[in-house]
Formats: sequence, structure tokens, C-alpha cells
Amino acid sequence: MEQFVDRDAELDQLADCYESETADFVVIYGRRRLGKSELVRQSIADRTDAVYYQAVESTAQNQLEQFVDTATAQFPSLQNVRRDWEVFLETLGSEDAIVVIDEFPFLIEEDESLPSRIQRVWDMELQETGMTLVLVGSSISVMEDTVLSGSAPLYGRRTATIDLQPLSVAGARQFFPAYDPETAIMAWSIFGGTPHYLQTIDPDQPLGPNVQRTILSERGLLYSEPEFLLRTELRQPNTYFSILRALAHGRRTPNEIAGMAGVDSGSLSTYLQKLRRLRLVERHIPVTESPTASKRGRYRIAAPLFRFWFRFVYGNQDQLRLLGADAYDELVTPELADYVSPLFERLCQEALPGLVDRPFHQVGQWWFKEQELDVLGLTDDGLVAGECKFTSTPVSEGVLTDLERTAADVRWAEAPADGETLYVLFSRSGFTTDLERVADARADVRLFDLPETISAL
Repeated sequence: MEQFVDRDAELDQLADCYESETADFVVIYGRRRLGKSELVRQSIADRTDAVYYQAVESTAQNQLEQFVDTATAQFPSLQNVRRDWEVFLETLGSEDAIVVIDEFPFLIEEDESLPSRIQRVWDMELQETGMTLVLVGSSISVMEDTVLSGSAPLYGRRTATIDLQPLSVAGARQFFPAYDPETAIMAWSIFGGTPHYLQTIDPDQPLGPNVQRTILSERGLLYSEPEFLLRTELRQPNTYFSILRALAHGRRTPNEIAGMAGVDSGSLSTYLQKLRRLRLVERHIPVTESPTASKRGRYRIAAPLFRFWFRFVYGNQDQLRLLGADAYDELVTPELADYVSPLFERLCQEALPGLVDRPFHQVGQWWFKEQELDVLGLTDDGLVAGECKFTSTPVSEGVLTDLERTAADVRWAEAPADGETLYVLFSRSGFTTDLERVADARADVRLFDLPETISAL
């Protein structure tokens, strides 16, 4: 049975639309496998006034016939209504129905006029009813171009938008509740917050056997998942594969990525832009800089499973086959701490506002030339500078000294004149006695272990 967790805010938002006296036009979109279909199915589970139509790749005529069959099964009185999108939607509007069209991009592929026709019937008839129309799509580019962009026929009609995001770490943990904080962070760093991927985890099994069975084995449910999704979304995926592999192996700047991927640096931005639009890659900048003006952007894979797959599976299929059941122990275990470390930094940034009682403007990373801070929070009371260590040894006083030296070089235009820097250290393996003694004696030093960090997420 499919597990459904952590979508209360979205369910409440949809329920408000359904109960509204006025017409509502809701757009739900986001990356594939995030549970958009399950969300809308859950939202109408106990309702008798809802039509849920799952579009498929078929001819326009077949799609219309299937929609009509679905609607008339719920509203038999519509049996003799003319089989036309506008006429049928108008009639459903007169019933104040909830109409959910899932995978709306499949319909547009076969009938480009459909958004304009929906716009016409919405403007002329539906917006005066109590109907709720919900359009759902996984093809972000199609949803943006045909529904959300300023030039789209349906632009300006929607009354609510749900850009569905991956589950939080707290949500993901519900799929492996018995894992200790360290293992939970590792599991999230591999499977991410995508419900479809988390669903493959057997919570009664250790992490290693789960990864071996689902990702590293040829028969695993996720063994070919990233490749399948990329081939679905992209016409010539091989160059994208090379770029994602470079990112998974720690290349962050355009020059580094182009060099490892063997891509001309002039054309790299086009590929990166496409991957960003698919929500697979994200650009981030030093937290002290403007997102629009900064030229010091770095790139990283947004979805942990894709990062893991391109690090350990892509290009290693023959080796995985030879190693068999030993693949996780031989290939992954020796590199796991190094792999998890950048993702642990992201979690620490996310946890910071829950651990430090200051009003934060921004939290992120900071770097300049060779200097770098894993965590930097900007507040009216001063900077909060942090270092994250996902290592097997306790963090020592020397790490604090380095952190203080680096933080002293941070320049922030809006820094308060009398702001005091707070130093925070996150550690997988605790802290040395000397560092704990320093932290006890100083009000400007805070230490956080894994249980504290993950509880703040």
C-alpha cells in the first residue's frame, strides 16, 4: 500500500478551493515522482462531486472520449451532452463539480488548441459557477509555457498554484522511522524527498541492503530510473548525462563542468538551463550576493537520487554486475561520508533557523576565491557562521579557529555596525573535550550534534 505523508498544507489548500462558493482554477505541477497524482486523489477521496481524469498518450479523440466516460460515470445525467471539451466543461460547471485533469500536457500534445478553448469556456461560463478545475502536470516546461507564462492562453485565470516540492527530511523519515539520525541523513542523501523513491525502502532492513536491492542491482526498481526519466524529457540525453556525471563528482563551476563533461564551454549554459528547468540542477551563489547580479554562481544536482546514481551507477554498470551483492560495501561505503558531506551542509543550512534564535534574512553558503563557509546566516544581530563535518573523528578547536579566521573576511553590505558573529559547528562524530570547554566558556560558540540538527529540520 502506498504511503502518503507530509502534505497537510496542500490538502488544506485544495479543500478550501473545493468548499469555496466561487469558481477556482488550480494548477499543480512539479518534478516527476513527487506524488502529485496521489495528492489530488487523496484530496477527493471522500467526495461524490469530483471527476478525476488521468490523461494518457493517445489521440485527441480518444482522450476526449475517455474524459467523457470518466465524467459520466460520476455524473450519469451528462450522458446525452454533446462530446466536446467546452460543452462538457460548461455542463460540469453547472453542477459545481470538481474536475481534476491529471497529466494535462498529454492532452496539449495532441490538441494545441485546448488551453485556448478552456480559457474561452472559463471566461464565458465557468468563472460564474462554483466549479473547481484542477490541472496537473509533470512536464514543467509544458505547464509553464501553456498555463503559467504571461503569453499562455490560461495566464491570469488560476486562483491557486501548488508547485509541489520534495518531502522535507522529517517527511522522508516517516519511511524509515527506526533509523538513527546518522543513518537517516545518509538515507535522505541517497533517496532524497521523492515519495516514489522512498517507497522502495524496506524500513526493517539496514540502509546498505536497501540501496543494494533498489539502486545497485540490475533488477532494482531504481536501477535505471534517472536514465529513464532523462530519456523521457530530453531528445539527446548523452551530453546531459556527461554534465550530470561531472556535477555528481564535485565539479561546480562552468569551467570545471565543461572540462570533465567534454562540452564546449560556450554551449554549456544551454544544457544547464534545460536541466535547471527540469528541476534536476540548481544554481546557487554566495549568500551575501544578489541572485540577479552575481557572476559567481555554482551548480549542483538538486535531486539526491540523481546525484547518487551519477556518482555510483552511471558508467559503473559492468563493475556493479561483477561485484553483485558486494557492490554497496565495495563501491559506496568507502566514499559514503565524502558523498554525504555536501548534502549534510544543505541540511545544516536548513536547520539553522530552528537552532539559533535570531531573525534570519538569508541562510546559505559563502565563498570568495579559496575561502569558503559551509553555513552563513545573515541577521540583524550579525553573522552566524558555521562549519559542518560529516567525518568519523570529533571536531577539534582548530576547526573553530579556522572558522573565525574565514568569517572575519565576509563582507555584507547590510551588516549591522555593532553585530556580533555567532560561530556554529555541526558534527557527525561529536566534539573534542577542548572544544566543548571553549564552547561552554563562550557565548558566541554553539555546537550541534546530529540528533539536534535533524530534530530542527
